[in-house]
Amino acid sequence: MKPFLKFYRTIRRTLAKLTLRVFGKIIFLVTVLGICSLTYAYKIEPGWIDISRVELTLPHLAPEFQGLRIAQISDIHIDDNPMTQERLEKIVQLINQQKPDLVAITGDFVSWKPELFAHKLAIALGKLKPKEATVAVLGNHDHWTNPTIIQQAIAQAGIIELSNVVYTLQRGSAQFNIAGVDDLWAGKNRLDLVLEQLPQEGAAILLVHEPDFADTSSATGRFDLQLSGHSHGGQVKFPLLKPPVLPPYGKKYPVGRYQVGEMIQYTNRGLGMVKPKVRFNSRPEITVFTLDVNSNS
Repeated sequence: MKPFLKFYRTIRRTLAKLTLRVFGKIIFLVTVLGICSLTYAYKIEPGWIDISRVELTLPHLAPEFQGLRIAQISDIHIDDNPMTQERLEKIVQLINQQKPDLVAITGDFVSWKPELFAHKLAIALGKLKPKEATVAVLGNHDHWTNPTIIQQAIAQAGIIELSNVVYTLQRGSAQFNIAGVDDLWAGKNRLDLVLEQLPQEGAAILLVHEPDFADTSSATGRFDLQLSGHSHGGQVKFPLLKPPVLPPYGKKYPVGRYQVGEMIQYTNRGLGMVKPKVRFNSRPEITVFTLDVNSNS
C-alpha cells in the first residue's frame, strides 16, 4: 500500500507542476495577445484606410449619367490626435486618386471645440478635386458643438451644404438629384422641404447622417439611394458578432449595404473615431460608388 501512496503523491505533484506551467503559459499568451490587439486597435487599424468599391444599378438613372462615380466619406472627427490635418490631407489625396465625379460627406466633421480645428478642416477639404462638386450634410456632433463654425469651414473649402435642400446635376436634358436632410438626432431634419424642392424627373439620392432614417426616406418612394455614416461600423466589432455598441438612429442599418423597400441604403464606416479611440475589425472607409443604368428601364 505504501509504494502505491508514494507513487500517487508523486503523480499528483507532477500534475500540479504541469498544471501551473500550462496555466502560466496560457496567462502569458493571453497577455501577449491582449497587448498586440490593443496596439493594433489603437495604432494600426485607425490609419488603415479601406477603399470599398461598390457598383450600383439605379432604376431612374438616365443614360447620360452612366458610370457616374461618387466617393463617400463620413465621420471625419478632426482633432489633434489621430485625425490631424496632415492625416486628413493624405485621405484627401486617396480620394482624388479615385477620380470621382462627386464627393459626398455625410456629417460629423468634428467631435469637440470646432473653433480649434475649423481652419485646418477647411484647408484639408479644400484640396478635394471632384469633377462636379463636393456636397455634405452635418451630423449630430456638428450640431452639438457649433454648427455655424462648421458651415463656415466647409463653405471655405468650396463644399455645397445640403441641409434640407436639393442639388441637381444637369447633362443635356437629363437630371441627377442629390438631396440632403439635416441631422435627425439634433431634430433638424425637414424631409418635407426636400420633397417640395425635388424634381419629378431623374434619379435621386439622399444624404443623411443617421442611417436608420432609411425607413422614412424609403417610404416616400422617391429616392434610389441613401448614403449615411454615424455608426462607425460599431468601431469595435468582434468576428461573427454584432457590434457591441451602436448609437441611437444607427442600430438597424449600422454598416454596409441594405435593401430598404425599393431604395438602397449604404452606411459608411467613417474615417475618425469617438472615445475610446480604437478600431477593431471596422477599418476606416472611403466608399467609391459607380452608378449603372437599369438596362430594363
